[in-house]
Amino acid sequence: MLSASYDKLAPMRLKADLTLLFVALIWGFSFIVQRTAAQQVGMFVFNAARWSLGALIMLPFVRFRLNLNRSTLPWMLTGGALLFFASGLQQAGLEFTTAGNAGFITDAYVVIIPLLLSIFWKEKLSWYIWLAALITTIGVYLLGGAGKIDINLGDALVLAGAVLWALHVIITGKGVKKLRVLQFVTGQYLVCAILNITFGLWLQQDSIPRLFPAWMHIVYLAIAATGIGFTLQAYGQQHAPPADAAIILSLETVFAGLFGWLLLSEKMTSIQLVGCSLIMGAILLSQLIGGREASPTRLLE
Repeated sequence: MLSASYDKLAPMRLKADLTLLFVALIWGFSFIVQRTAAQQVGMFVFNAARWSLGALIMLPFVRFRLNLNRSTLPWMLTGGALLFFASGLQQAGLEFTTAGNAGFITDAYVVIIPLLLSIFWKEKLSWYIWLAALITTIGVYLLGGAGKIDINLGDALVLAGAVLWALHVIITGKGVKKLRVLQFVTGQYLVCAILNITFGLWLQQDSIPRLFPAWMHIVYLAIAATGIGFTLQAYGQQHAPPADAAIILSLETVFAGLFGWLLLSEKMTSIQLVGCSLIMGAILLSQLIGGREASPTRLLE
C-alpha cells in the first residue's frame, strides 16, 4: 500500500520539481532582460512601463475593483513603495554590474530576511543564520570587488535593493494576512507604477522615446517573470518538498550567471566564482539546515 502511494506521489513530485526548475530559468533570464534594458532606458521610465503592464494584467483577476479602506490601503502603499525602491535600485545597479553578479547578490535577500526580523521584530536567530550571514558578506565582498576594497557601484546598488527585497517579502507576508493576496499584489503594482510614472516624467522625459524599442523586455518581465513565474511557483511549491523548492528556486542565480556568459559575454574571475559559491552555499544553508516548511517566496522579482 505504501509502495502504491509512493508510485502516485513520485511523478507528481518530479513534475513539481521540473516546474520549479522552469520558474528558476524564467527568473534567471529576467536578469539578462533587465541588464539589456538598463543600457537603453532610464530605470523610472522602464519600471513605469513594466509595473503598469503588470497591474493591468492583474486587474481582471480582481474584477477591476480594489477594496480600498483604512485597513488595506496602508499595506498596499507600503508594499508598493518598497517595490518601487527595491526594483529601482536593482535596475539602476544593472547598468553598472553584470547580470550574473546581480543574480547572486539579489538572492542574498534569503539570508537578509531573518536578520531584519531579528532587528525590527525581535525574533531570535539560530546559529546557522548568523553563519550564513557571515558567509554571504564574504561572498559579496569577493564577488563585488574581486578581492579588492573598492566595491563596484552596481553591486552596491543591487545589494541595497536586496535589503529592500527582503523587507518587502516580510511586509508581504504580514500584509496578505490582512487582505486577499490578489488585492494586495494588484494594489502594490499600481502604487509602484504611479511612483515610477511620476519620477519618470519628472526626471527622465528624454528616456521615454527609448522605451518603445524595449517593448519586448517589458512584456517578458510583466507576463513571463511576474504572471507565469509566480503562478507556476505556487503550483510547484504545493507538490514539491521544501528541500526541493529551496534548492531549485535558488538555481535562478546560476541561470543568471550562465545566461550572462552565453548571451552577454560576461566573465568572472576565479575569485568572483568563489564569491558566487559562498553566496549560494549561504542561501542553501539558511534554507535547508533550519528545516523550514517553505522558502521565502519571491513575490515581485
